[in-house]
Amino acid sequence: MHQDRQESRSLLGAESKLHVDTESVGTRVGGVEIRASAASSLRAELRKHGPFESAAQEAFLNVVRTASILELPIERLLRDHGLSSATFNALRILRGAGETGRVCHEIGTHLVAGVPDVTRLIDRLEKQGLVERKRRDSDRRLVRVMITQTGLNLLVKLDEPMRAEHLKQLSHMSDHELAELSKLLARAREPYINLPLSGD
Repeated sequence: MHQDRQESRSLLGAESKLHVDTESVGTRVGGVEIRASAASSLRAELRKHGPFESAAQEAFLNVVRTASILELPIERLLRDHGLSSATFNALRILRGAGETGRVCHEIGTHLVAGVPDVTRLIDRLEKQGLVERKRRDSDRRLVRVMITQTGLNLLVKLDEPMRAEHLKQLSHMSDHELAELSKLLARAREPYINLPLSGD
């Protein structure tokens, strides 16, 4: 993950002195006008003097920048409990699956962010005692992954802190703005929804 951040930062290009334009700028998101000072724009945050190469590049970097900022407190919270965003996501998927569990490739298709090796991710959770692998009598070749009681207990412990963190992070935005933001992000990834995100 650290390497991914370094690669993302390298996309931002050379930075120069900050030029702050104090006039207010506005943009419309789904019919809602959002006003912010130029000092809060991505160019200002990055201390980038020149314009971006295109609106597409600026939008892409805004997504990367925003995700990086919002992930930081989540990662710290999960790390304190021995988890990463991916392992936490996998545990939630398995909790939702109930007693039937899921096979590895099913877990991969349900992950919010893909990982290169789902099997290795499950290996880590199994070593922590948070999941277990079982073979069904009806098909001994098929290995299903189930969450353990220890894993369930950990999720219960994290449910409220995670919920509170999400609310705190975006409390400055209205429900309408958040709904419109979700629509725009879904529109941005629409051409790629069938692409595989994980290995296995």
